[in-house]
Amino acid sequence: MQNLNVKVINRSKHALPHYATDLSAGMDLKANLEDGIILQPGERALIPTGIFIELPAGFEAQVRPRSGLSLKHGVTVLNAPGTIDADYRGEVGVILINLGEKAFAVEDGERVAQLVVAPYIQVKWDQSETLGETERGTGGFGSTGKN
Repeated sequence: MQNLNVKVINRSKHALPHYATDLSAGMDLKANLEDGIILQPGERALIPTGIFIELPAGFEAQVRPRSGLSLKHGVTVLNAPGTIDADYRGEVGVILINLGEKAFAVEDGERVAQLVVAPYIQVKWDQSETLGETERGTGGFGSTGKN
């Protein structure tokens, strides 16, 4: 397993995000709030984390939902996965939405999302009039059937 050094500024009241287990892909992001926020069903809010990062070129950070919040409360990351580009220097924020049936309280220190850092490749378009043929062709949206 490879390690990547990433510069971080922690202006939150909480420890830096960390991996819960040796094989975890994501680190939990915690809400950094003066006062809690109540998310009513259907409401969304930008949750600050107090974390600022400087990713190296060729990497992105993805803000992903936490499965426990989604399953137990219907609370998820609205733009999942949210992408943090290598040139972004602002605070890492989490856009939460309550898709559940009950109000949900987001308290200071609540684990609200996961952060996954991953390499990416930038595309150089090769404009063409045709594409190579495949067995699937233009079929999409369930066209391969049920197994």
